[in-house]
Amino acid sequence: MGYFILWYKVCKFTIDDMNKNTTFTYKITVVFLMLFGLAYGQFNDAGNTNKKNKPFERENMFTLRGVVKMKDSWEGVKDADLSIANTEFTKTNSLGEFKIQAALGDEVEITHPSFEKVVYKVTSEEKLTIYIEKGVAVVKEDKKYKQAVTGEVMDEFNSNLYKANSSLKKDAATSIDYVSKALEISLENELSKSNVSRAYEKLGEIYLYWNQYDLAISNFRLSKNLFSTPTNQLQLAKAYYLNGEYNLSIQTLKNIKKSKLSNYQKVQYYEALGDAYIALKQEPSAENNYRKGLTIAEKHLITPKITDLNSKIGDVFAQEGKYAEADDYYNNSLQLAESENIQRSIQESDKVADFLSQNNRFDEEIELRKRNLEQVKELPKPDSVFTISGLGNSGFLINDNSVSNTISPQKLNYKIGDAYFKQSKFKEAIPYLEKSIKEANKREDLIVEKDATKKLSKAYDEQLDFVTAYEIYKNYVALVEKLYIKKEQEIVQASRFNQRITKSQNRITSLEKDRELSEGKLNLAMKDSQLALESNKTQKTIIYSLLFGLFLISLLAYYMYRNVKQQKLNNNLLALKQLRSQMNPHFIFNALNSVNSFIATNDERTANRYLSEFSQLMRSVLENSEQDFIPLSKEIELLEIYTKLEHFRFQDKFDYEIHVDEDIEVADFQIPPMLLQPYVENAVWHGLRYKEEKGSLMIHVKQVTSSVIQISIEDNGIGREKSKELKTQHQKKQQSKGMGNIKKRVAILNEMYDDKVDVAIVDKPNHTGTKVILTLKKD
Repeated sequence: MGYFILWYKVCKFTIDDMNKNTTFTYKITVVFLMLFGLAYGQFNDAGNTNKKNKPFERENMFTLRGVVKMKDSWEGVKDADLSIANTEFTKTNSLGEFKIQAALGDEVEITHPSFEKVVYKVTSEEKLTIYIEKGVAVVKEDKKYKQAVTGEVMDEFNSNLYKANSSLKKDAATSIDYVSKALEISLENELSKSNVSRAYEKLGEIYLYWNQYDLAISNFRLSKNLFSTPTNQLQLAKAYYLNGEYNLSIQTLKNIKKSKLSNYQKVQYYEALGDAYIALKQEPSAENNYRKGLTIAEKHLITPKITDLNSKIGDVFAQEGKYAEADDYYNNSLQLAESENIQRSIQESDKVADFLSQNNRFDEEIELRKRNLEQVKELPKPDSVFTISGLGNSGFLINDNSVSNTISPQKLNYKIGDAYFKQSKFKEAIPYLEKSIKEANKREDLIVEKDATKKLSKAYDEQLDFVTAYEIYKNYVALVEKLYIKKEQEIVQASRFNQRITKSQNRITSLEKDRELSEGKLNLAMKDSQLALESNKTQKTIIYSLLFGLFLISLLAYYMYRNVKQQKLNNNLLALKQLRSQMNPHFIFNALNSVNSFIATNDERTANRYLSEFSQLMRSVLENSEQDFIPLSKEIELLEIYTKLEHFRFQDKFDYEIHVDEDIEVADFQIPPMLLQPYVENAVWHGLRYKEEKGSLMIHVKQVTSSVIQISIEDNGIGREKSKELKTQHQKKQQSKGMGNIKKRVAILNEMYDDKVDVAIVDKPNHTGTKVILTLKKD
């Protein structure tokens, strides 16, 4: 009882100190050392007690091992009592296993409420297996009986995996259900880990096909941990790659033992490494691995891979700007593809044509695409598009049915027309663009139809046929709206799809927890068996109580730490949401004031135009209102619309220019939504509006380093100091909510995201304006 009192006082002392905000790590260390010392002492006491209780030591003793099982269900019998001459005692663990010290000739008594007492005379040191059937025990020596998995069970298991594979590309949820049935069979019949691994690997393949990369990674890792094979390791690396985790993909590949790979898998291995390195823009490493794969493919005559790797080496040279070398390898891949089949030839020709287009070799591009167009017509089903399947299991490219990865008549016609357009050959471009629109309309390909319609409008515009250009442009606007509606429908469908996937995955997760629970019970049972040999019941209870207390304290510490961290995060997120919610009314209020001014002057037409632009802006603002960050490209689009609206109202007050350096990949940078707008608003309303002559507003986005850009908003208005002097007494009492809001948002976001945004405001000399400099880091 004294041990329990000490344990209670130690726990209370620690919790009280935590409540007083004392050094928590120090207290946990003290508690751990005290509990460890107490547990160690109990273990020693257990050993000493066992020795004292034994009346004598017998010669030639050994550890007799065995298991007690039910013969019909094959389950272990827990808590069966075993004793030898009232000197040795033990119980079976949760799996029915036991160990007891015995000597030849000893009689072992085995008792349990579910069967009659068994007395067995030890005749050898062999392991015992005791089967219980209808309350009667049968003892077997050196017989490793294991439940045999019948052929019917394995047939059912394999059948479900086959059905999962058959429905993989049709219905993800149905395919996952088949895998879950296979896992249920494996759990019920204790199938080998290699079979369970196959099921999780198939599940990973399903998620990989349906672009659920996080779930694919989880299941491939489960498959690998259960039974590692080259296949599931390559698949895991592929999933990491497709999820954008290139370094993890490389690390996974480098952990594979190449000696276990087949020749084809070795080619896959080096090709996959090359894909990951080229994604990281490490071209020399990518080229090196592609060449290693190509050497193996050429040595073992793996023809499809020879084509693929020639093409990919061409990609490396193209990415490095070595166009002559890229040309040689693309020509090789093109010749090799033509010798394979027409689909592979079309695929490679389209890729080479893109390369030619990027290098302004338009005549060669047009010739190649025209040949491609004829080849597409020769396909068995000429009305169907040809999807680029990439390299399937051979590399890191998988089937992707997006428009950007299809070769179709409408797309080929569009690219030919686009090549003519880039050469200002508008007359030649128009027929191909019209064919593209016709083919796209026939196949309901809205994206290509939209792009081709826009390009056709520009072509007529360049030919000064403005009436036709305008009519076609109206078609383009209608297509954009239609495409927007279609995208909304796709979003709804995607949401339903994710709900089905989640429901199916929950079932899989439940099965995995059952399997982990079984393994956990096995490990716990083995530890329990070892402790049973060293301590009696009372001492074990004390030890487990101390260990459990330590676990509870550690668990409490973990949850307290996690809750504090989560609470801080939640507070920050709530603050950001509140600040964003304040921005929208502030912005809407100013905009509606502008509309009101137009209405007040009876300028209904201008008010309508302003409202149209304003509604477009509000749609974008509301779409981004729940996000901490949006792509910089979206923010610039919002800024362009907003600045246009302000200029619309104050045309006589200022002109503006928005300049983005061409070498900046704006899509790679993330920025808090509506961050730039208040600074532009201040420049217009407090700087340029009061300027007597017409002013200017310059917005410039430039690259500082590869991971840092600078956005400057500069006006030549009256400056902040003079603007304050012009404020009325009422305005002076009002604080600038917009700027204060921005400062708070930047402070919170920098705390959460490691100083991502920096803002500096510079007053130009002699009240000649203000310059805002915003520095933004890449994620």
